Amino acid sequence: MAAESEQPVAFEAVAAAVVPGAPRLSGAQAPLLQQIEVIDDTGVARGLRIPAEAPLTVYVDRRELVTLMTLGAAPELMVLGWLLNQGLVDRVQDIEAIDVDWSVHAAAVKTRRGIARWAERTARRVVTTGCGQGTVFGDQMAQIDAVRLPAPGEARIRRETLAAMIDAMRSRYDVHRAAGSVHGCALFRDTRMMVFVEDVGRHNAIDAVAGWMAMHGVGGGDKAFYTTGRLTSEMVIKSARMGVPIIVSRNGVTAMGHDLASRLGMALFGRAAARKFICYCGFERWVPDAGPPDAETADPSVDRASSG
Repeated sequence: MAAESEQPVAFEAVAAAVVPGAPRLSGAQAPLLQQIEVIDDTGVARGLRIPAEAPLTVYVDRRELVTLMTLGAAPELMVLGWLLNQGLVDRVQDIEAIDVDWSVHAAAVKTRRGIARWAERTARRVVTTGCGQGTVFGDQMAQIDAVRLPAPGEARIRRETLAAMIDAMRSRYDVHRAAGSVHGCALFRDTRMMVFVEDVGRHNAIDAVAGWMAMHGVGGGDKAFYTTGRLTSEMVIKSARMGVPIIVSRNGVTAMGHDLASRLGMALFGRAAARKFICYCGFERWVPDAGPPDAETADPSVDRASSG
């Protein structure tokens, strides 16, 4: 556990080149923790650190769009991923810059050619389920039918890979260890963690992962996504839009999340902890027996992020 004076790390990623035409990101930073005074069960007063949740209002071409409640570990990537996952922009190159200013709790997004059909795309709003409720714009259910994920034979997961993911996540909850009250999400290629994010809402964390993938041209077809949060319809939709066919969660799944994943041919693993888990659907992507890793997978120094 980090010392009281240390600042935990809520965002980490492997080194990777950005794609041509990627937007300029401001790289804003804000305190992740806040110190408060509490009274414990013995009546003793003591200091305690809690996550520094804060509002971040997103403006697109000077028009206010939405306010996101966030820890702010990677705010520019979160905003970028949110716009992509909402279908408000189609490519990372559609955005020129994202500037976050924590002094006014604002994220200014400048697009290259504006957002087509702005009124139509933002007219319908759905408040999503779970902690730190999010907002989904537009008809996400109609858009999801266009998603094409790799066939089961092209994207599977072995027992030892899944167990390694669980072990890796258990050791990486920096903010959670220091203060609790956050979710962690990560993207894996085999047993290698490529990007890790903590935030007050699981939807914020997955958006930051999506933003990082887009900035670096990393595809999701050969990846697996891990979240400490519930596998709701929103998490399944966003994972599918990222092209990731396998999702692992420390928590369970909702009926709608299960139905969507089954329809899309995704594999959902829940209750994943201490090397135990439940496969809710997508059994054809599961390789239960341990097998010898190939030479590329066996070498942890191999960086395949640039291959997408």
